[in-house]
Amino acid sequence: MKTPSKIAPPKEQTERRPWLKEHYLKILALVFVIALSAVIFIYRDKVTELGIYGYLGVFVISLITSSSIVVPVPGWILIATLGAILNPFLVGVISGIGGTLGEITGYLFGYGGRIAIENISMYSRMVEWMKRWGSLTIFVLALIPNPLFDIAGAIAGLLRFPLWKFLLVGAAGRIPKHIFFAYSGAWVSHLLPP
Repeated sequence: MKTPSKIAPPKEQTERRPWLKEHYLKILALVFVIALSAVIFIYRDKVTELGIYGYLGVFVISLITSSSIVVPVPGWILIATLGAILNPFLVGVISGIGGTLGEITGYLFGYGGRIAIENISMYSRMVEWMKRWGSLTIFVLALIPNPLFDIAGAIAGLLRFPLWKFLLVGAAGRIPKHIFFAYSGAWVSHLLPP
């Protein structure tokens, strides 16, 4: 007697499985970014207290404030304040590195949130810039103070721009900007009466 052969699953089931496997990481990344942004917003007063931990506090503050893409957190104010208290050059370098690592959330947002960022008016223009001048776009937007870097990070994730390159070029632009913020805080503190 012949043994019954395995029956292939219906075509609908085989089409669903690859979709789930392909989008599982994207959905997880989007949920992580939204949850992290909500936590930062809820505990925003606690973030400023990390400054008592010196340079480690600088790193953590910058990491946390850059991780928020849903609710903007004014991290540059904290960098300027800590630049007045600690060595401004070190504050700038350390906060620049922390801020760059914090931008991974924007990258993951793009990796997992195509629908969410397609509705932003700058989306198509930014996609063109990233396709033409990916590294240069990231560098310039990391260097100048603007809210577009989060969008660039999301589009870099969407376009699967290499993460290591995103971090390296982002740090090259972000560190000088953070050094400027830290020295600005130091300069202003010298102008104020003791």
